Formats: sequence, structure tokens, C-alpha cells
Amino acid sequence: MPESHFTTGSAASYDPRRAGEDVAVGAGADHARRSVTVRAGRVWRRFTAWWPSGRFRLGWHPLGDLPFDYPPKVVLFADLALLVLGLVACLQRHEYFPTVLPLLAVVLLFLSVPAYVLFGIVPRPLALGVATMVAAALFFAQPVESDFAPFVLMVVAAEIAAIAPKRVSIPLALAATVELVAFAASSQALWGNDYLRTGVPMYALGILLGWLVGVMLQYQRLYLYQERENQNVRAAQAAAAERNRIAREVHDVIAHSLTVTLLHVTAARHALTTDSDVEEAVDALADAERLGRQAMADIRRTVGLLDSGRAAVGPEPGADDISALIDDFVNAGLTVRRRGTGDLDRISAAVGLALYRICQESLANIAKHASGAAVEFTLEVGARSAIVRVRNPLPPGAPARIGHGTGVAGMRQRAEGLGGRIVIGPEAGSWIVRAEFPLHDRPERVGGAAADTREEHCALMKSIGAPQLRRPGLPG
Repeated sequence: MPESHFTTGSAASYDPRRAGEDVAVGAGADHARRSVTVRAGRVWRRFTAWWPSGRFRLGWHPLGDLPFDYPPKVVLFADLALLVLGLVACLQRHEYFPTVLPLLAVVLLFLSVPAYVLFGIVPRPLALGVATMVAAALFFAQPVESDFAPFVLMVVAAEIAAIAPKRVSIPLALAATVELVAFAASSQALWGNDYLRTGVPMYALGILLGWLVGVMLQYQRLYLYQERENQNVRAAQAAAAERNRIAREVHDVIAHSLTVTLLHVTAARHALTTDSDVEEAVDALADAERLGRQAMADIRRTVGLLDSGRAAVGPEPGADDISALIDDFVNAGLTVRRRGTGDLDRISAAVGLALYRICQESLANIAKHASGAAVEFTLEVGARSAIVRVRNPLPPGAPARIGHGTGVAGMRQRAEGLGGRIVIGPEAGSWIVRAEFPLHDRPERVGGAAADTREEHCALMKSIGAPQLRRPGLPG
């Protein structure tokens, strides 16, 4: 029957030994292919590890990512100069075609660009110099008249001097010069012409000039690094100065507000416990509440200076606000005898803010350390300077020494920052704070009226955080 015939024929044609041999051969071929792949991978890894760039990175690598910190246009211009010079030198040797030496020289000259752009191989000075000198040797092996090939040595000398230290660039430039002189000296014996010899002085001078150009570029890059460091230092100093200024503002606001507020709260407590005077206590607490709200507004404005994207909201105090400042301390129980002379309109907003803060700190210290003392306050505005004096008798047993807190340092910095002078310390049984600031003549409007302070000093006010100035006058 057909089925038995087919089964018999299939069984007769099957050979187990031959099948085993086929399987063994297939397995051996697969093993050989895997072995070749593994060996090729090892060779590739060893080659990429040996290569100066360290490894290959397949993909697109812009010239701006080169580690030499030059603009991409500069790098591209130098590479294009090599390519153009190589092509011109190649075309000059058209009589030698179909030889491939000029074409091979052009490939060597421009190989560094595609090697980096496609594989991420960073060109090294030594490899770049050797490749260029080999390319120049290939050109020199076929001498022509008015040869452009030596110019590639000038360009590469500039490139290497721009990216490498002198201990590398000088030997490579000398090697390029020696190569040029050697081919020029042997051209008559080898090729029977002296095309290269006639231009050796000019070509050697060109290599020197190329090296000098590269050195100047490198010095320019070093100066750029130094300028960046200087800018970072200046930025850090400016930030530190701004932080110190804001710290002084916060200290002045908090110290004054808390001192006067505590005096009002103490007066209210005495009025309730000693005299049972509710009305006086309510007035004292109302003043304390007012000063607390004012302090919160000042703190918000000062802390707002930390945000560089926003300007400070509200005006900063000035010389004409000193009267209200003294009234706050007087209402809190401090005895102040005040005297003022001169025209407050002559005081600029910057000096006015400094005078206000110095008076604020001085009165706050008196209220804290000598609350029962009588204070003598004087503000004199003269033709050339504004002088403020705050004097109080030293309490018995108080040490006559200058503290080292933020307040005293802040007053000194304010005075010195505006070209003024300040004296702080004991004098004839009293404690005195005396600050003097120079004044400048104010320009006048058309028509004879004095120019407005906030308009003339707008830029200065914004820089110190005092954009506006109010002006009614200090009572005598």
C-alpha cells in the first residue's frame, strides 16, 4: 500500500549518524561566529581605550562642544582654511594625476572635523601636528611652482599654539620648520628643481607668525577666564554688601520698633497697676499697636528687597521724618531736647536715610541702656555738611565702652559709605554719637526753584532702597 511504502522509504533514508554530524557542524559554526564577534569586540574596546580621546561616541557632536572654549566659528574657520589650502595645493598637482598622494593629503588635513562631529574624537595637538606634517610631506613629494602646501603648516602651527601649552606647541612648530627646510634642501637632488627652496625664508617666517597668532589667542582665552573669575568675585561681593545692607535695615527697624513698643507696654502696665488710669493705658497700647503695624510694614518692604524682580513698595524715611521718630520716643517716656538749624531741602535722600537710621539706632540704644536719661539731639544743616549729635549722660556704674553689635557697625558703614565721618563713644561723662555727611550743591529748575530731590536722585534712591522723600521740616 502507498502508506507502508512511504513509511518504509522514509525510514530507510534516515541516518542518525549523519544527522548528528550536521548538528555538530552547525553548532561549531555558531560557536565560531560568536568567537569572532567576541574577539572583534575586544579589539574594538582596546582600540577605543588606546585612542587619545578615550572612547568613541557615535552620533552628532557640534563643534561648540569642543573642550577648547573657543567659539565654533573660530574652529570652523581654521578647519575650512586647512581644507581650502589643501584643495588648492591638490589642484596645483594636476600634472601628477592620477596619483592619489594629494587626495590622501587633503583627507589627512580635514580628517579631524568629521572624526569629532561623527564619532566624538577630540583632536589632540600631537595627533593634529603629525597628521598635518604627513600631509605636507605628501604634497612636498610632488613639488610645484608657487606651492600653497607650506601654508598648511602655518595654519596648524596657529591651531596647536591656541589649544596646547608652549612645551607642546614650540617643538611641533620647530618640527614643521625642520620638515620644510629638509624638503627644500633635498628638492634639487631628488626632483631636480628648487621650487621650495626659494620660498623657505617666507614659509618659515609664516610658521613663526602662525605660532604667535595661536599664542595670542591662548592668552586672550586665559584673560577671559580671569575676567570671569573677577566677575564672580565682584558678584559675590555685591551680594554680600546687599545682604549686609538689608541686615542693617532689618536690625534698625526691629530694634527701634521693639524698644519703643516695650516702653509703651511698660507705661500701660504701670498705668493699670499703679494709677488705675485706663485711659492712659489705652493710649499707650494704641501707640504700641501703631508702632507694631509700622514695623511690620517696614519689615515687609525691607525683606521685599531680597526679591530682585520687585521694587521696594513705599517710601524710605529721610531727614524730614526724624521729627516723627523723636516724637515716638518722647511719647514712650524718653526725655529729648532737640534743636535743628538749616534747610532740610539741601539733604539728599541717601544722606537723609543715613541720618534717620543713625538717630533711630542711637535713641533705641539710649532707651534700652539708659531709659531715664535726658537726651540732647542736634541736627545742623550747613553749607557743606549735615551734622547730627545725640548725647546722653552715662548712667552710674555703666561701662564706658563701645559695643561690637550690628547697630554700631551699621552706623559706621552708613557713614563711611556716603563719605561721612562718625564718632561713637564716651565724652566727659556722657555718651555721644556724632555723624557728619558732606553735602553737594543742588541744581535749580528753570525759573529759579530748587529741583525736587526724588527726581534728581531717582537712580541713587533705587540703588540704596530709598526711592522717595517726604518733606515738611524739622521743628526747632
